[in-house]
Amino acid sequence: MNPSLRKLFRKRAPGKKEIDAFVAKTDFPLVDGNDITFVYRGHAESVHLRCWISGFNAAQTFQQLLGTDLWAVTIELPPGSRIEYKFEVVANGRRSLIVDPLNPVLAHDPFGANSVCQGAGYERPAWTLPDPGARRGTIEEMPLASKAFGEDRSLKVYLPARFRRTRRYPLLIAHDGADYARFADLTTVLDNLIQSLEIPPMIVAMTQSPDRLKEYGADDRHAEFIGNELLPFMAMNYPLIDEPRARGLMGASFGGVATLHAAWRNPGVFDRLLLQSGSFAFSDLGQHERGPVFHSVVRFMNEFREKPGQPAGKIYMNCGIYESLIYENRSLVPRLQQQGIDVLFEEARDAHNWENWRDRLRNGLTWLFPGPVWIVYE
Repeated sequence: MNPSLRKLFRKRAPGKKEIDAFVAKTDFPLVDGNDITFVYRGHAESVHLRCWISGFNAAQTFQQLLGTDLWAVTIELPPGSRIEYKFEVVANGRRSLIVDPLNPVLAHDPFGANSVCQGAGYERPAWTLPDPGARRGTIEEMPLASKAFGEDRSLKVYLPARFRRTRRYPLLIAHDGADYARFADLTTVLDNLIQSLEIPPMIVAMTQSPDRLKEYGADDRHAEFIGNELLPFMAMNYPLIDEPRARGLMGASFGGVATLHAAWRNPGVFDRLLLQSGSFAFSDLGQHERGPVFHSVVRFMNEFREKPGQPAGKIYMNCGIYESLIYENRSLVPRLQQQGIDVLFEEARDAHNWENWRDRLRNGLTWLFPGPVWIVYE
C-alpha cells in the first residue's frame, strides 16, 4: 500500500471525516518514486484504470480498501513519465468512463478531456506557459480558393510581434494548425521562443482539413494544395524569404504523414520538416494490421522507404515510447539519414497526445529554425 494510504489506515479503517481530511490535503494520483497509486472514491461494483500506453494491460483493476468507499490501484511508471488516463466505473449496473474526480490536471484534445498523471520528475516546460514579458503575435484569417479540393479553405496566419511588411520572414506551414494552437499552445510557444531569440520571427500558416484521415493520408490533392496553392498564396500576400531553407512543414500523427508526403511530392521546395508521432505505417511483407484508414498511408510509406529521395535537408522527429508508432518512427530515421538528410530524433516517456507534441516544440523549432541564441546549429 502507498505510504500515505498506509498512514491513513494505520490499524483500522478510517471514518468519513478522516477520509475527507486526507482527500482535502492530498494530491492525486499518489507518486512514490516509480510507484503511482490511483485512488477513486465512491460507490461502485468495480473500478478500472484505462491509460493509453502501448503494450500495457488495457484495464488495471482497483481494489476496494476495506470498510471504506476508497478504491486504489498501483502501477510502476519510470521517472519523467507523463500519461493520460480515465477511470472506468461500474455502479448500479452502469459502466461509465470518467476523468479522475480527485485530480484537477486535465489534458484536452478534439475528442474531449483526459486526466493527466505526472510521474516523478515531470514538469510542464515553462516556455509553454504565457509569459507576461513576451510580445504576442497576431492571427489573421484568410480564405483560400482551392482548385485541388474544389472548394474554399479557411486559413489562419500567425504573424510575429512587431511584424513589418518591409522585412522578410521564414514560413512554417502547420497541419492541424488550429488544434496545435488550442491543444499544444503553439502560438504561446512561438511568442516565447521569438521573444527569447531562440527562433527568428516567422510567419506560420495554420491549415486545417475537414477530412484529415483522407486528405492527410498521402493524398496527392493535398500535396498539390500545399505546394501549388497554399505556398504561392502565402508568397503573394506576405513578405517571405524566398529560399527552401526558410520554408518548413510540420504535423503530428496523420499530419506527420501529410507533411512528409507533401515535401516528397514537391522536391526542393520545403527544406525543413517537423514530424511528431507520424503515423508512418508500412508493411515489410504481406498485409498491414492497422485497418482500412491506413491503406493509402501504407502504400505511400512502402514506396517512400523504397525510394525516399531527399524530401528535405533537415528533419526533426519525435515520438513517445508509450505509443504503438514508436517502431515505425524509429525505423524511418536511418532510412532518412542514408539519404544524407540531417535528422534529429527524440523519444519521450509519453504517448500519442497533444501535450507530448507541445513539450517537444522547443527542441524541434530551435533546431530547424535557430535564432540568434542557437545560431551555433548552423
